[in-house]
Amino acid sequence: MLTNMAASAVLRVILGENDSSKVTLPFGIPDSVEELKNEIQRQCEVSGDFRLQYKDTDFDEFINLTSTSDIQNKATLKVIYLSSALSTSSSCLSSRASSQDEIRSMSSDTDILSSSESSSPSSSLRCEPWPDIFPVPKFVYDVEIQLQRANGDFESNGTLFSPSPKMKSDILESLASQIIKFKAYPSDSEFDAVAEALVKIHPCLREQGSVTGFSGWKISLKYKMANYRTKLRNIGCSELNVNSLKRSGQRTSPNQVKKARRAEVNYYPDYPAGQTKESLEQERLSLLSEVKKKNNEQMIKEKMEKTFAYRRQEVIENKPFIAEFKRRWPALFSEREVEAEFTRITTVPLRSKFMQQLDHHSSQLLKVFVRKGGAAGRKIKAILADLDKNDAIEARRACVLKALIVYLNEDPEHLVREYLDVDDNQEMEQTIIGIFAIKMEGAEPTDDLEDVGIIIEGVEVLHNLGNIANALAILFGLMYSLDLSYPTNLRYTFEVLQKVVMELDSRHLSRKAQVLKNKLFEGTM
Repeated sequence: MLTNMAASAVLRVILGENDSSKVTLPFGIPDSVEELKNEIQRQCEVSGDFRLQYKDTDFDEFINLTSTSDIQNKATLKVIYLSSALSTSSSCLSSRASSQDEIRSMSSDTDILSSSESSSPSSSLRCEPWPDIFPVPKFVYDVEIQLQRANGDFESNGTLFSPSPKMKSDILESLASQIIKFKAYPSDSEFDAVAEALVKIHPCLREQGSVTGFSGWKISLKYKMANYRTKLRNIGCSELNVNSLKRSGQRTSPNQVKKARRAEVNYYPDYPAGQTKESLEQERLSLLSEVKKKNNEQMIKEKMEKTFAYRRQEVIENKPFIAEFKRRWPALFSEREVEAEFTRITTVPLRSKFMQQLDHHSSQLLKVFVRKGGAAGRKIKAILADLDKNDAIEARRACVLKALIVYLNEDPEHLVREYLDVDDNQEMEQTIIGIFAIKMEGAEPTDDLEDVGIIIEGVEVLHNLGNIANALAILFGLMYSLDLSYPTNLRYTFEVLQKVVMELDSRHLSRKAQVLKNKLFEGTM
């Protein structure tokens, strides 16, 4: 059901090479990506699983669509076809082609990877985050026939269906294989979403003695998922093998399990097909030579993509010191590659999403800030007074971010330190994580900053970042790329950046973040 009752909208949807359609949305752009996909599937007769990309104006290229707020009327979307696999990934494979020859002949503009291209690094990565509405898969033929008949009986006389143990096991196995395409360790609420989606698609499976109608399915699914993880662990799945008791040689608590906790889609990927630890180490050594060459961005990009799983496993398992990791992987420490790494991990674009959402919420944030009283309110007013001196977009973003930190009862100086154009190496070396901003002595408020950079564990990892908002976006990307914990004295700030600004795992918020989010949407209701 389309819930956005705004004026009608029209979208151009690219379905393949020389194949596009115009989609009319009489009630405007839907509120969720899943609703939009359903409408495109209906109007364009698209079959199989797919994701959507939109033409981003900042980068003039197609980027994964994670929120319908990213698109407007007359936007251009692209359909990216997916296929299911038993492994931890879902490869980007065209379901519209009728043969391998047709797949190979298609333009690369449709972002299709044939099965013969499975050695591509991206083929081992998941393509989508956890969906808003869980897509219940088609079950094996005999199960589907029985469910169709049982659903018919339920619609005609309300008769509930009790599947045999074998049939129930087949259903749960199919659901587990669908879940693993999105994540290996679903949360309790995500199990709820799967079980609820099952009984919505097949109402005959509702449980009469359950308050929700699916509590028993949820419990059974948890057990099946645990067994399915064991099955995948036994065949060498890296994401699960890392938590094997046999591998570690000692028991660990549930809190020590290595798993995605901040909506990472590719948290601990397998090596690309045909690659080993030794072969990828050789690629890393080759990459050290490539970074010393000029105008070599494309080669660096390809090698960074190829070595992603190797680098990611090193980060998760070894938790190296930043100085040592920068020495081993210097190519990562550039704006371009931090963005690319963040997208590999989350499937979400970094800076375009960060700036777009920050600008989108700025007006309402400013309204919320001016209502803040007490000492925090006075600090916020002092910060926002700088907007009268410099109305540039970069200055506005910096003021909004600093005021946000104060509003959340945290200290902006714990994140951003401003210096005059003098050396203060001792203080920088003592910084665990933060942003430094250097001003020329005697500079006017409207003057640009001389330098903006990032320090982690006393190491200057990046500089010449232009402005504070850009530096914070890159720092946020490094948090994911290096699997860093949020600083305890800034945990609410980073939670809001993650869950409200970047919309990653946005359904689970602390009370403080939820209150702020509610106030942000008060003016849009």
